[in-house]
Amino acid sequence: MTLFALGLVVAAAFAHASWNLFAKKVGGGAAFVWLFGALSPCIYAPLALSVIFIQQPVISRLGFVFILGSGALHLVYFLVLHRGYKVGDLSLVYPLARGTGPMLSTVLAIIIFTERPSPLALCGAALVVVSVFLLAGGRRLLHRTLSPQGNTAIMFGLLTGVLIASYTLWDKHAVSVLLIPPLVFDWSMNVVRMVLLAPVALRNWSDVTHHWQHHRREALLVATLSSLAYILVLTALTFSPVSYIAPAREISILIGAVMGATFLKEGDVKRRLAATSLMVLGVIALAFG
Repeated sequence: MTLFALGLVVAAAFAHASWNLFAKKVGGGAAFVWLFGALSPCIYAPLALSVIFIQQPVISRLGFVFILGSGALHLVYFLVLHRGYKVGDLSLVYPLARGTGPMLSTVLAIIIFTERPSPLALCGAALVVVSVFLLAGGRRLLHRTLSPQGNTAIMFGLLTGVLIASYTLWDKHAVSVLLIPPLVFDWSMNVVRMVLLAPVALRNWSDVTHHWQHHRREALLVATLSSLAYILVLTALTFSPVSYIAPAREISILIGAVMGATFLKEGDVKRRLAATSLMVLGVIALAFG
């Protein structure tokens, strides 16, 4: 992986962990997801239109299918992630989601894209698996001592990881094979997500209004940072393998865990930070193996 790709991934990691912190603070459901999803296309419209005007990309029918599919995948991802934040801590749900995502992405990239990571990278994947086990409760899982709420948070975290792997592989094909410009792809996908969720937002318009009145700042920050983070990742994916970019971007795992412990005063910090540190070692091995 080139230094330029690594730089994009590191910048994306800070943006990604930050918007997750703001989203956790709000704890909003579908109404908040629609609100920041509607704000994002407005914020990035001038840049997207500039890219379309300057580059004049040719998007095939298949390209539009991938834009629609990506919008649907990301919509489900955001809804599941926010549901996880409602029932679990940031320092638990976030690392679980971001840890299982790259592991699955790497395995599927080997199968689908015939990528061939080194033995060191495969060892990194094993470290991620172990750290996920520790984050999920460690030996307590074997004795079923977790609370029902804890089990629910773990379920949503792992499901989010599956969705991350799914949209990573899908979007990789869109920007590297179908050659849809990353910024245009993200902007179009956000428009699709906004339209798909619009009926739910209209039925719960009082909730949308409430979030705009009381969480306007957080909505604007999430709208800006979530798209920025993913545009940077998509740009890296245009010239780098999934099996390197997907794990490397999980530097945000440690950032998210530290933020949860520092700003949200979440408990069980020592075990979670130890597990996320192990996960970061696995990510490093995956990225450079």
